[in-house]
Amino acid sequence: MVKIIERNLAEFGPGMDEETDFIWRLANGVSEHLTEIDALIVKAAPDWPMEQIAIIDRNALRIGFYELMYADKQEVPPPVAINEAIEIAKNYGGPNSGKFINGVLGTVYSKMQKKK
Repeated sequence: MVKIIERNLAEFGPGMDEETDFIWRLANGVSEHLTEIDALIVKAAPDWPMEQIAIIDRNALRIGFYELMYADKQEVPPPVAINEAIEIAKNYGGPNSGKFINGVLGTVYSKMQKKK
């Protein structure tokens, strides 16, 4: 993962110095909480076994769940986290990826709001 991020930052990230820290926090955060995040995905999308979720959708969900559950809400408010995950899925996933991500993250976020 580290080599891929370093390569992508070198190739696509010149001038993005202020975003570099965020990119590393996000990647490391997802990696550190991967087991818990994957358990949330399994619980939130019981009709979709992990191995059947497209890799782009799975990773968009991982990023979205990390931001919803563990990230600084001041830096990335939950609605923004959900929207960003949807956009990743729409841009890089299949034709229904955005709807799938929206459904899963939106449902979890709604449940989080009710618990407050």
